[in-house]
Amino acid sequence: MKLNYKKTILVGFAFFLISSFWQAYDTIVPLILKHKFGMSDGSSGIIMSLDNIFAVFLLPIFGNLSDRLKTRYGRRTPFILFGTLVAVAAFSALGFASTLPLFIGLLLLSLLAMATFRSPAVALMPDVTVKPLRSKGNAVINLMGTAGGMIVLILATVFKTSEEGKTDFSAYMITVAAIMVAALVVFLLTVRENKWAAEMEADTEKYHLDAESEQRTTGGKLSREQFISLLFILASVALWFIGYNAVTSKYSVYATDIIGVSYSTTLLLANAAAVVTYIPVGIIASKIGRKKSVLAGVAILAVAFFGASFIERGTSVIVMDIFFVLAGIGWATINVNSFPMVVELASSGDVGKYTGFYYTASMAAQVVTPILSGYLMDIFGMREVFFPYATVFVVLSFITMCFVRHGDSKPAVSASKLEAFADND
Repeated sequence: MKLNYKKTILVGFAFFLISSFWQAYDTIVPLILKHKFGMSDGSSGIIMSLDNIFAVFLLPIFGNLSDRLKTRYGRRTPFILFGTLVAVAAFSALGFASTLPLFIGLLLLSLLAMATFRSPAVALMPDVTVKPLRSKGNAVINLMGTAGGMIVLILATVFKTSEEGKTDFSAYMITVAAIMVAALVVFLLTVRENKWAAEMEADTEKYHLDAESEQRTTGGKLSREQFISLLFILASVALWFIGYNAVTSKYSVYATDIIGVSYSTTLLLANAAAVVTYIPVGIIASKIGRKKSVLAGVAILAVAFFGASFIERGTSVIVMDIFFVLAGIGWATINVNSFPMVVELASSGDVGKYTGFYYTASMAAQVVTPILSGYLMDIFGMREVFFPYATVFVVLSFITMCFVRHGDSKPAVSASKLEAFADND
């Protein structure tokens, strides 16, 4: 059984433009809020959580809506098109906002637009990929997303966004918006959503690849055991995002103000480590299973954050780079396998809804963590809270993940059928 890498890469351009936006958002918005508008860590944490507040309510809604939409262009593509165009316009204007109310208004518009198409865009990969290949497919999608993030980080270096006292990021933000538009154009010109989804459905039925869905109770609902596993998967997702997002949403400030290093260089290395990890991890997961792969990734991420908590100003930048390379490897391993575990439990008609469940868990966590970690930093100090806080929640996610019993990959399925499937690929 082989993954069609060309199709998956083309589908991945939707995630490429999403990741480009969020990388710019996570690194630039905290700097603008603190350096241009003079906000405290706690207050800026509230602003940084707005996207996640929107997402908690809107991602399941738009994921579910896209399940039910039928157009000549597909179920997901219309959301991706219109959401991207609005987000690009608002984000481009954001850099020119001279007052805080105007800035917040444009920020809300761009975040609302992103929320309308994030679940549909992510649901598109499982729409066109049979279940046993979704870890590999998700590896490619995440690779595309990381590529978008790395390009944005390189641009951050070119535009000197980490320069002390800098408050004008308009040229940088317009350039990011242009990259998003370019990715959208490639996606629209190459992806044939309806045709590819129909091919996936035919292969799934022909080779009986919908094992988890076939185990559902009468009426199409999850069995009790499957439902409990789903809850534990979502709890794990929430916990590791609480830890991880506390770092990503404030690292540009932490690196600049606390330890005096360039945030863009460190994050580039983390993304580079993720890039070389995605494909091998997808292959490994198809052999040892998704759950074991996720647990390994969580352990690596916990070690990275714990080690980074001992770094001080004056410590060799190489040490921080090493820990962020480990973080990139750990996070890539988690991301490749956790989302497929959730949609493994979905039937073909509700992939968007289950994608919404995944994002409800991750975004609810990201609503809480910028505010909670921000106020803890105000009370105890950023240096004392930043990495220890992240470490604790990542360790907790390891514990909850141990209780998951469903959603894993099923590599040993009818060898003769898989060989026939491979021959037809």
